[in-house]
Amino acid sequence: MRYFVPMKHQAALFWSGGKDSAYALHYILNHYPELEIVLLITTVNAEYKRISMHGVREGLLEMQAKETGIPLYKMMVANSPSNSVYEDELGRTLKDLKQRGISHIVFGDIFLEDLKEYRLKFLSKHGMEGVFPLWKKDTSQLIQSFLELGFRTITCCISTAFLDGKFVGKEIDAEFLKILPENVDPCGENGEFHTFCFDGPIFKNSISYTAGEKVYKPLTINTCHDTQETGFWYIDLMPASSIRTIRKA
Repeated sequence: MRYFVPMKHQAALFWSGGKDSAYALHYILNHYPELEIVLLITTVNAEYKRISMHGVREGLLEMQAKETGIPLYKMMVANSPSNSVYEDELGRTLKDLKQRGISHIVFGDIFLEDLKEYRLKFLSKHGMEGVFPLWKKDTSQLIQSFLELGFRTITCCISTAFLDGKFVGKEIDAEFLKILPENVDPCGENGEFHTFCFDGPIFKNSISYTAGEKVYKPLTINTCHDTQETGFWYIDLMPASSIRTIRKA
């Protein structure tokens, strides 16, 4: 007797190196048998060789991809590109991915409706489908599940519009969540903070890093009423010389 084996769709996952993309990858691997993640796509600042927005060094990104066993695809963008420049590069990337046979793109978004709609519209122009495995999940439960699975992550960037500098460079654990202000989403879904995931079930080995200096970058916002200054705190995470812990054969 012959059994029908459904064909898997090839998919690429937008990988920021943080907790949401890490959890999204884990969720896809365990709950979406119809998808095969063949690439991790990361937007990299071409000038500074760091993950866009997160500020994490390219070397650590490469270490993450190596430990997942999934090839890395870098989408190189200029420093502070205009929206049209970014979309041109994204369009070229999606065209290349489709030529490789990739039909689905996975994102770690949780509840930002306008962002999801933007992504879906852009994908539809290229005949591709979006997948959102974490969509509409309760973020308080999500972060607890993330930690219970053995993931470990550290804040690499925080927005001073929500948090002060003491929160950058902190590992997210029970104590971190306890002192988080009530108006801050526990997953940082509103842009309150970004993270670097260095351990968890998706990695063969944990990622060894050292923490360097903290840097503040101001951002001036002009409104119809006044001018406001906010900004971001970054911590410079650097690849260590060796893998911290060998966890899997």
